[in-house]
Amino acid sequence: MANAIRALSMDAVQQANSGHPGTPMGMADIAEVLWNDYLKHNPANPNWSNRDRFVLSNGHGSILLYALLHLCGYDLSIEELMNFCQLHSKTPGHPEYGCTPGVEATTGPLGQGVANAVGMALAEKVLAAQFNRPGYKLINHHTYVFMGDGCLMEGISHEVCSLAGTLGLGKLIAFYDDNGISDDGQIEGWFTDDTPKRFESYHWHVIPNVDGHDAIAIKAAIEKAHACSDKPTIICCKTVIGFGSPNKQGRKECHGQPLGEDEIALVRKTIGWDHPPFKIPEDIYAYWDQRSKGKALEKEWKGLFAKYREEYPEMAFEFVRRQSGKLPPDFLVKADSYIKQCQKDALRIPSRKASQNTLNVYGPLLPELLGGSADLAGPCFSLWSGSKRLNKKDASGNYIHYGVREFGMSAIMNGIALHGGFIPYGATFLVFMEYARNAVRMAALMKQQVIFVYTHDSIGIGENGPTHQPVEQLSALRSTPNLHTWRPCDTTESAVSWKMAITRKEGPTALIFSRQDLAPQERNTTQITQIEKGGYVLSDCEGAPEAIIIATGSEVEQAIAAKRKLTSKRIRVVSMPCIETFLEQEEPYRESVLPSTLRVRVVEEASHKDYWHKFVGFDGEIIGMDNFGKSAPGQEVMQYFEFTAEKVIESIERLLK
Repeated sequence: MANAIRALSMDAVQQANSGHPGTPMGMADIAEVLWNDYLKHNPANPNWSNRDRFVLSNGHGSILLYALLHLCGYDLSIEELMNFCQLHSKTPGHPEYGCTPGVEATTGPLGQGVANAVGMALAEKVLAAQFNRPGYKLINHHTYVFMGDGCLMEGISHEVCSLAGTLGLGKLIAFYDDNGISDDGQIEGWFTDDTPKRFESYHWHVIPNVDGHDAIAIKAAIEKAHACSDKPTIICCKTVIGFGSPNKQGRKECHGQPLGEDEIALVRKTIGWDHPPFKIPEDIYAYWDQRSKGKALEKEWKGLFAKYREEYPEMAFEFVRRQSGKLPPDFLVKADSYIKQCQKDALRIPSRKASQNTLNVYGPLLPELLGGSADLAGPCFSLWSGSKRLNKKDASGNYIHYGVREFGMSAIMNGIALHGGFIPYGATFLVFMEYARNAVRMAALMKQQVIFVYTHDSIGIGENGPTHQPVEQLSALRSTPNLHTWRPCDTTESAVSWKMAITRKEGPTALIFSRQDLAPQERNTTQITQIEKGGYVLSDCEGAPEAIIIATGSEVEQAIAAKRKLTSKRIRVVSMPCIETFLEQEEPYRESVLPSTLRVRVVEEASHKDYWHKFVGFDGEIIGMDNFGKSAPGQEVMQYFEFTAEKVIESIERLLK
């Protein structure tokens, strides 16, 4: 059965002339034991809520996962394996969530799959604490992850594995493929960590020195892992990369390139596989087939849920609602009411405080909201009145202290979202988005509803200086496909931005909030509703405008001040809290806000200039940053870099000459 994996893997990589055969051939025995004897899943329903989760963190070995899915009976034909790495196939070079049935996470950037698995295991623990009742283990499944030396070299593995041990994620079981080879060859020249001791220090249950080619030893290790319920487990498996290849096993030559026709022929002889490429005997298919077993497992769980529904009807309803991703029926009405109240109250406060005020209203309506911060709960105002910190002993809460782990936090949130049942949000300073950049990208690639909360949004934070003053980060976020980035200018726009993040299911959202106070802006009812369009006319003029000022966040106040002083000019001020949302609007609306014939435009934003050229072309001006900031009080820094109403006026008058 394990040799079927090896054969499919080497044949698919050879046919594609691309891929990594070494890891699948080396981990085939581990995969066979896990998937046949332990993994709880239903190939006919890859989305069954109580299934075990499996993550291939060493995603370059993707053909291993595709072979497993095909053999077990998922909707993944042999033709798809034959089309490995080809355009529009279901078997891309790295596993992609949403592309292949049964793939739980997009993996490939090493270490992030481990982080996703930590998020899934954390979600399982929290969901179980919230919904399980005596006699009803409604949520009761494991998260398994395969990881290699590369995953453990990546810094993110330290972040997330440390936290997993602290939180006692006993349903998380990791298999470490200790084969001693990476892309550059023998790792002993650059990776000599004592991995078992490292994980012992993380408070993991460590099972060392397991023969990764001995099914009995692997099974015994998994049994030990299941017996430990208060710690995550790492099973350290000694394997030979490219196992079965006489001339290339144990060498880097089989890591990231096809074996070659001659070597594949030798492999067939060595492992006793007398079948042509992509041909699996019917008896092997029969041994692998998990469809009947999976159907029975889900049927048993549905029976348990039916009894649970009778005894706990309200909780059962809530469980179904959260698993489906539907919002509570009264959320939109109450959110809209609060947005109107924000406009009425007209508070002059930092938008980070406006964010917290919004959470105090939205939070009680959304039990699926699972928050957190990277050691900045206070400065980011990410805790709200109903926040309950969760820990190892009590996972029933709704707030996670991630510690100083921005990258780990973001990738864990991706895993929480992938698991289902939650809307995760996590907070840090905007400049530290850089630590987590690739996890943000992966959230967008997987189109997951993850809310990234970034405060201290510009050079306006002042004294902390250029190390903490973001400049280029907004451009990076806005350039990321599938990601919506909101930078609100006051309490009303802040409440709308949270509403849009909570209702948006098609991808992640970044919410950008200020440290400094922001002035409330005047709006009528129509303008309040237009905030949701991402950009709208905040202040207009009599007749056709001569010039347009576009601004976001703290600079909107200066744009309005400039307009008030330009009494002899017809000026329109456009607030643009979310460019991506604005660009999704129908052309007539966009044209009504920014007429294409009006080229006298000035953009003001305390961020990098380059992104805004699409809105001003060669005719307009951008008041923005093209350098790093300075350490001084915030208002002095803003004055120094000319983020003032006077600078806006100067630009408008120059353009209108």
